[in-house]
Amino acid sequence: MMYVHGFASSGSSGTVMSLRRHFPQWRVIAPDLPVDPFEAMELLRKTIDKEQPKLVIGTSMGGMYTQQLWGMPRIVVNPSFEMSRTLLFNHMGKHKYTAKRKDGATEFRIDKQIVEQFKLMEQTQFDGIDDFEKLFVYGLFGDKDPVVHFQPLMAELYGEERCVWFDGEHRLNDTIVKRDLIPLINKLLQEV
Repeated sequence: MMYVHGFASSGSSGTVMSLRRHFPQWRVIAPDLPVDPFEAMELLRKTIDKEQPKLVIGTSMGGMYTQQLWGMPRIVVNPSFEMSRTLLFNHMGKHKYTAKRKDGATEFRIDKQIVEQFKLMEQTQFDGIDDFEKLFVYGLFGDKDPVVHFQPLMAELYGEERCVWFDGEHRLNDTIVKRDLIPLINKLLQEV
């Protein structure tokens, strides 16, 4: 299984720890993503080629990346499909990572160049969706998420039946992983 973290996080987030606790039989791969979205996608594709995970789960910004990993089972949790807009209006400048990174980095910068890179990616992020791809993806959405609201777009692109709501906000916690994510993982893996 591969987990794709969200903005300002890392592969050592609490969600990764929770997935490892609940799936001790699986190796949970969770790379630290570069800030540049095209570099992040390249890293994710190389990791998939090397590690061959059965499933990819991505949250928020990681959900936006995960949605684009065509041809494999994936779950996007509260995906942030308009990162350029989110970054431009709320996150320009220097930020601290919220979880420890393998490279030791503690902070990063969002500038206009990074925002432009996200805009470029957003222009084609849905180009790979076809009837075959729709069988590989579920969206999991917090009914009290104060951060992003892309369930209507996900339902339009993949179908309402591919969208599942959970009682919660933007971030996953151990209870949500156990109560909502694990059953969805099992359902998706039985379907593909």
